[in-house]
Amino acid sequence: MIKSNPDMLSTQPLKGFRDFYPEQMAFQNWFYQNLKAVSESFGFQEYEGPTLESLDLYAAKSGEELVKKQAFTLQDKSGNILALRPEMTPSLSRMIAQAAGRLTFPVKWFTYGRRFRYEQPQKGRGREFFQWDIDILGTDSFAADAEIISIAASFYKKLGLTPQEVKIKINDRKFLQEKLSAMGIDPDLTLPLIKVIDKRSKVTTDNFNTILTDAGLGTEKVSSLLNILDDKDGYKNSEWLTGILNIIKQYGFDDYVEFDPGIVRGLDYYTRTVFEGWDVKGEFRSIWGGGRYDNLTQDVGASQTIPGVGFAMGDMVMEEVLKKCGKFPALTVNKTRVLVTVFSPELFDKSIELSNILRRENTLTELYPDPRTKLERQLKYAARKGIPYVAIIGPEEIEKGLVTLKNMSNGEQKMLQKEQVVEQLI
Repeated sequence: MIKSNPDMLSTQPLKGFRDFYPEQMAFQNWFYQNLKAVSESFGFQEYEGPTLESLDLYAAKSGEELVKKQAFTLQDKSGNILALRPEMTPSLSRMIAQAAGRLTFPVKWFTYGRRFRYEQPQKGRGREFFQWDIDILGTDSFAADAEIISIAASFYKKLGLTPQEVKIKINDRKFLQEKLSAMGIDPDLTLPLIKVIDKRSKVTTDNFNTILTDAGLGTEKVSSLLNILDDKDGYKNSEWLTGILNIIKQYGFDDYVEFDPGIVRGLDYYTRTVFEGWDVKGEFRSIWGGGRYDNLTQDVGASQTIPGVGFAMGDMVMEEVLKKCGKFPALTVNKTRVLVTVFSPELFDKSIELSNILRRENTLTELYPDPRTKLERQLKYAARKGIPYVAIIGPEEIEKGLVTLKNMSNGEQKMLQKEQVVEQLI
């Protein structure tokens, strides 16, 4: 039996986890409403999956670092090893594989929910975070990749972020692999080398060169690889990449997008296009990422290959980017339009009656919950919560069949018919 120790309790959340007070929930709701609007404007449908999955699902293709070092794992009563979902793509692929026979392809889905990774908490990154995932499955056309990237750019624009503040860097892993092969790189070293390249932005130039040498590349090959990674015009030799960039230009988002041969993404399941969001000043490293994964559904049990492409964007980094760029929204925490006060316990029923009338007219109405509280204190309560109007029903109002409506911003108050109160609050 597990015993708790009350003396060890703390008012602080676990390391890397967050409390969401109404102020924080206001941002979460705003962020979700905007991504939902963008997703649906491109014809995507919302879905959700389990928070717990078998660890084997992620072991299939997510990569050793994510599975062994970052997954929150637990053992159920049957001895199965489970994981709190560190990402959504494997769950999505499992769901698609399970229902492939009855789905209409291409599938265009999005979701927003909690993810969990046991990593070192830092500014913009935690162990529990919310993440937007949006994917197209069922087509291997690069037009799908261009649409997904354009959705991210459209979201930037909706949040007020400009191409001078944020960029989307894209590459093609297959194109890079072909170049590595032409250099004489052993095919067995390709995936490990891609993981090394993925760490380039996190280490110094000298350290990166040392890592490449330690990975088995001689001086000549290190020099050749660096030339490839620094060639910003290399995409011009790729029909795939030029096709994507041309479509993005037609969408009108080419100012947000640039080719970067050093973008490779660390997850094992990416097969071709990869892309990441970056702030122009590079203060946050990559702020989100995605790519094409053409084999993942088969890896998790599908009888056929169902190609896919998508990205995942977390809330924490984006919140920091918005603040840094001066684009963090001014949010209303309390949306209540009017507080119906209670003049006395004997008149509580009259306040309830007015509250019901206002709610039937779709007015966001709060009724003060304690009839014993003095009216002066109720008015102070409304002021502190930023409620713009207060409705008062005392003996004088009841005698005249009216309601006093007070504007809390300027102190002006009027006696009105109940129908006029509704009109005033619209």
